[in-house]
Amino acid sequence: MTATTTRSDQARRPSASTEKGEGQWALGQREPLNHNEAFKAEEDPLAVRGRIEDVYAREGFASIPSDDLRGRFRWWGLYTQRRPGIDGGQTATLEPHELDDEYFMMRIRVDGQALTLPQLRAIADVSERYGRGTADVTDRQNIQLHWVRIEDVPAIWSALEEVGLSTTEACGDVPRAILGSPVAGIAAAELVDPTPAILEIKRRYIGNPELSNLPRKFKTAISWQWDTVPEINDVSFVGVVHPEHGPGFDLLVGGGLSTSAHFAQRLGAWVPLEEIPEVWEGVCAIFRDYGYRRLRNRARLKYLMADWGAERFRKVLEGEYLHRALVDGPAAEAPSAPIDHVGIHEQKDGRVYVGVAPTVGRVRGTTLRGLADAVERHGGGRVAFTPLQKVVVLDVDPAQAEALVADLAAVGLPARPSAWRRGTLACTGIEFCKLAIVDTKDRATALVAELEERLADVEPQLGQPVGISLNGCPNSCARIQTSDIGLKGQIVRDADGNRVPGYQVHLGGQLGAEAGFGRKIRGHKVTEAELGDYVERVVRRYVADRQGDETFAQWTTRVDDEALS
Repeated sequence: MTATTTRSDQARRPSASTEKGEGQWALGQREPLNHNEAFKAEEDPLAVRGRIEDVYAREGFASIPSDDLRGRFRWWGLYTQRRPGIDGGQTATLEPHELDDEYFMMRIRVDGQALTLPQLRAIADVSERYGRGTADVTDRQNIQLHWVRIEDVPAIWSALEEVGLSTTEACGDVPRAILGSPVAGIAAAELVDPTPAILEIKRRYIGNPELSNLPRKFKTAISWQWDTVPEINDVSFVGVVHPEHGPGFDLLVGGGLSTSAHFAQRLGAWVPLEEIPEVWEGVCAIFRDYGYRRLRNRARLKYLMADWGAERFRKVLEGEYLHRALVDGPAAEAPSAPIDHVGIHEQKDGRVYVGVAPTVGRVRGTTLRGLADAVERHGGGRVAFTPLQKVVVLDVDPAQAEALVADLAAVGLPARPSAWRRGTLACTGIEFCKLAIVDTKDRATALVAELEERLADVEPQLGQPVGISLNGCPNSCARIQTSDIGLKGQIVRDADGNRVPGYQVHLGGQLGAEAGFGRKIRGHKVTEAELGDYVERVVRRYVADRQGDETFAQWTTRVDDEALS
């Protein structure tokens, strides 16, 4: 009997307990339920697919009840879009039905694997036929489409599933898409390819009702290299060599950003490749059974981990779920700078891979088609996405690399981008997102162009790109707390006292060897119109004042507030 079955049976048994607590199933705390917990208790949200195919796709948007529309649809990768024309000042004041457009965002999950050319072409076809040509590479390695009509969803599913892709549990209170290294299996620095573990987790558990009702979303990263932002996932496995047992994986639990940022904590355990699925299941099941379900804003695993600590979490994992002890192990070594895989790099088999940078992940169906055509012309045949909104072409003949680079640049995918294009991330923003307060994609694209012109003279002196993250709201999908310059969208006052779109600034955040959250300057806000001036001013001060090879993040911790304003 698996750990999931044992704990799930216990969690589903009626309890006489009347203690409210945090809503932890394992302690019999079934009441009070927030509305999300109530509709999940009525039926497994995965069951909504039948109604989408048999009822809503035939009868149209008006036939969809609220709990399906704004709740269960997420289990199949669907969110309603923001209705056009609603400004950011109204985001928190309108009712959900007032924000809803009659179109959907659809998220296609990738789970760390590289896409084949037929898969890439299928996404391009769906984008052009059903999504008005939209397609964004997200920082969760997914592809996100927009303008999807409910009437077209069954046809989209059919087209995607025919090539082995799906939208199953791409959103919702479930195990979301698993981050994996885009160069797994081919990287020269990789000792163990964790792809078999990712595929086994996907086979066993994605779409499995035993894990389809978690307190909130559950994010996973599994990679030999430190290239999947492991510090900020609910569970991460990162490659490390044990002095006695050899190559395996370090286990980190409880990371996440949003409005309350937490770095994942090491459990001090070494996990061999073949045990990753079982250990992953145990961590996920602890979240299901002990996670806080009473309040949505405390329902992420990071809050349970913060309360329990690594020692207690490991003890529960070993004693109640794995029924055995884990092997103590060393910490994985984090890099000093992000690994984005941009450029031409050697593979372990003598071929090369080519990493390119779409501007803030924004591509179109035509871009993906052009990408597929270029890859087909120059060999290879596989394409992967990165957690930094980049695209990587794998298995390229070195003799074809420069010709491929030229063809990719022609479709807007440079392998030698500017530092600003390479280092800037942006979330979906007010264009489509109902939570957003400001524009992000278009403003970030314009900012990149501004900085390429304004800072052309200092770019060669940077050493490594200064990362910039634009987020449309406080939820930090673009990781504002861990960026050199993190910009949180909000309504601010301009010099004349008018309420205008702008940003709260976070400075000096970073991931890796010196991971830390960015600092905020008290009372300092930047309007959308002032953004280019502000970034130029701060970057020029950094270049003029830095000491030796001091990074931007290190510089921000040394200087006073005036230098950063």
